[in-house]
Amino acid sequence: MPSKTARETASPNPMQRSRPGGYGHRRAFLQLSAALLLAALSCPARSAAKETAPLKIIAFGDSLVAGFGLSADAAFPAVLEKTLRAEGYAVSVVNAGVSGDTASGGQARLDWALGNGADGVILELGANDMLRGVDPDVTKAALDAILGKLKARNIKVLIAGMKAAPNLGQDYKTRFDAIYPALAKKYDAPLYPFFLEWVAGEPALKLGDGLHPNPAGVERIVKGILPAVRAFVDQFGAKAARGE
Repeated sequence: MPSKTARETASPNPMQRSRPGGYGHRRAFLQLSAALLLAALSCPARSAAKETAPLKIIAFGDSLVAGFGLSADAAFPAVLEKTLRAEGYAVSVVNAGVSGDTASGGQARLDWALGNGADGVILELGANDMLRGVDPDVTKAALDAILGKLKARNIKVLIAGMKAAPNLGQDYKTRFDAIYPALAKKYDAPLYPFFLEWVAGEPALKLGDGLHPNPAGVERIVKGILPAVRAFVDQFGAKAARGE
């Protein structure tokens, strides 16, 4: 038989050379694609959690919310957020407190405080009205207007109530204390009856002025209101669901 020429020996069929390499690359590509697909399917919940923004709650109030005389991380919103996050809630609590604010002052700045909106609001106003002896009808009208605007924007509200000091007289106290239950009923909103429960009559939980809570006082306020806040946050379902 005639022997192969040098050209035939040096240049085998191109298809014979390319098939093994081509098949290997294709197999590697398919294996990599399968691995990436399995990785994506194995952690969809974690990826979704990273993309979901936390529930935004605005604490809207006066110096009791602002944290008068305290560092920012010792104020009510910061302590409440830290407590909720420790329990696994995906929540951001925004400090929208202004020292010295009355209910009418809060009404005037509500739109600015809401900014781009919120999921919920903890409404704490009225203490300064009471201290200044403002007519309860004026306080009620301002709070009513705030609640009406929040309802129109579909923002849920937890009302943090206030109670008048006894030295203002029984008539004033009766009229003032009735504001919060009446508005809670009108707007079908949850009510925490007294924001300063267990703190108002405890000097050890107040600053030197005898009015504002110290860090221990804030911790006590958060402990007291926490069950109401949990129930409030749970209304939002999966958006603020506890993590693992």
